[in-house]
Amino acid sequence: MCGDPPNIIIGTALGYTFSDFAKNTGPIAWIGMLLTLGFFYMAFRKSLKSSQEETNPTHYPSPRDAIKNPGLFMVNSLIFIIIVILLVTHAQTGLSVAMIGVIAASLTLLASSKMALHIIKRVDWRTLLFFIGLFVCVGGLEETGVLTVVAKFIGNVSGGNILIVIPIILWVSAFSSAIVDNIPFAATMVPVISNLAQTAGLDLQTLSWTLALGTDIGGNATPIGASANVVGTAIAEREGYPISWGKFLKYALPAMIMVVGMCWLYLVIRYA
Repeated sequence: MCGDPPNIIIGTALGYTFSDFAKNTGPIAWIGMLLTLGFFYMAFRKSLKSSQEETNPTHYPSPRDAIKNPGLFMVNSLIFIIIVILLVTHAQTGLSVAMIGVIAASLTLLASSKMALHIIKRVDWRTLLFFIGLFVCVGGLEETGVLTVVAKFIGNVSGGNILIVIPIILWVSAFSSAIVDNIPFAATMVPVISNLAQTAGLDLQTLSWTLALGTDIGGNATPIGASANVVGTAIAEREGYPISWGKFLKYALPAMIMVVGMCWLYLVIRYA
């Protein structure tokens, strides 16, 4: 549930737990990872082999050299372990994922003491304000009935047949998330699948796992589809390895289509 922001949005809105996601989307995530590793190995095997032959360092830097403050490192490692435990057991403790995030931020700021102001200044406040505005807009669409109309349209097109609804939500989610970012798309689609479950009598959990897989995997198709892609490409460019849109799409788009296709098969076999 805490592996990607769309999962947090879906889980929080619909009341699913960490274990619900682990049991339903977890297996396909591991299978998809192995499939993607195989695909990327085949795609980059020549360049990997040549680079290994050209550069054969005899000395590797010690990970300990990167730790400038051992005491603070130990404290933050302990905070990290505590937060992971809270996320895994949030259904038992009754703590929401949002509250756990607040606890994590508070403990980190307390541990950082003198660096707390520096950390606060580096928070991406513009992105946070964007999401606040986004959720207000989604709430407005829900109150005015626009999302209900969208849900009824999907229900009418599919005839209430889950075998047709699954690919519609999965593939639309995947390609839309690649274009508009998977976080706002997930926020928009949660009330849609809720209305669809009510109007067409479909299983809400099946629709939820379909939406989660579509948004999570579809966001990997482009450099802007997921926050992890934005961060990864920015770091690569900063280190002198810029990744163009064309190069990213050349490898990421086929991998995305391959894994989403496998998800389609998985969802039909398990839930339809």
